[in-house]
Amino acid sequence: MIIDLPRFIAAERPAWTELERLLDRLDRDPGYALTVEQAKHFHFLYQKVSADLARIATFSSEPGLRSYLESLVARAYGEIHETRERGRRFAFLTWFTRDFPRVFRKHWNAFLLSLAITIAGTALGGFAVALDPEAKEAIMPGMFANHLGDPNKRVEEEEKATKDRLSGHYSTFAGYLMTHNIQVSIFTLALGMTFGIGTIVELFYNGIILGAVGIDYIMAGQTVFLLGWLMPHGVIEIPAILLAGQGGLMLGKALIGWGDRNPLRLRMRALGPDLMTLIGGVAVMLVWAGIIESFLSQHHKPVLPYAVKIAFGTLELIALVWFLGFSGRKEDAAA
Repeated sequence: MIIDLPRFIAAERPAWTELERLLDRLDRDPGYALTVEQAKHFHFLYQKVSADLARIATFSSEPGLRSYLESLVARAYGEIHETRERGRRFAFLTWFTRDFPRVFRKHWNAFLLSLAITIAGTALGGFAVALDPEAKEAIMPGMFANHLGDPNKRVEEEEKATKDRLSGHYSTFAGYLMTHNIQVSIFTLALGMTFGIGTIVELFYNGIILGAVGIDYIMAGQTVFLLGWLMPHGVIEIPAILLAGQGGLMLGKALIGWGDRNPLRLRMRALGPDLMTLIGGVAVMLVWAGIIESFLSQHHKPVLPYAVKIAFGTLELIALVWFLGFSGRKEDAAA
């Protein structure tokens, strides 16, 4: 076989470099798992480099190049035929810190729509209560419509309480919050099966409640109490619901088929892993929010200064924004 070796090397080197980069990445991160498409591409590169090795095998004047390709082929063969479990103990951490935020960023537009719908509901709920304070009895849940619904009375009762009403029941209350909020999130995402309409209604109504409660406390002059009460858990819980809404809108879009001419079966198959990753990440967030709401948010001044609770919530929010916006980007660049 006669080949133009310099031209051959120039044409094929990008594939060699790409395979080497993938192999190095797998060596650096034993817990890294290739997606189906990545695995197919990896196998394609392995076959291509193997064919290149066969083509230059007779060139005795290029022992260095032959040795390099032999090394790549051997390493790739070992990865393809590896049967030992790779980094299972770190699988969850890798999934949560890399896959979850990457899926969030991949469908960023759906999250923005989820946020916009909730903000619209919040504005309507706040506007209704600001115009007519009695409207809160019609739109708020029962726990806000009874005597605790009077912000000043509630704050007075909370700050003068001498008995810890959750004493001995913190774990039970946290478990209830986790279960309830995760159920609401799954329901919000599942409503995407109504072509996204149900998800939109759920997000809008949640916004109405949030706006009504917020304006009620602000108008009563209890803004600091409101922030100290809601921020420790709310800065995680509310975004988690928005992420569930993001998933519901993604599902609705896939069912409608906007911008995608693939058959419905293929659209749903392609979206399935992202939805599972998204709702799984939401569940983890809500577990944390439930713990914080039970063990921290329910303690008020003088037991726990509001400034401490607000500062804690602020740090959580900064960490969450960084996590969703930047976690996993290093792996993206290496891919």
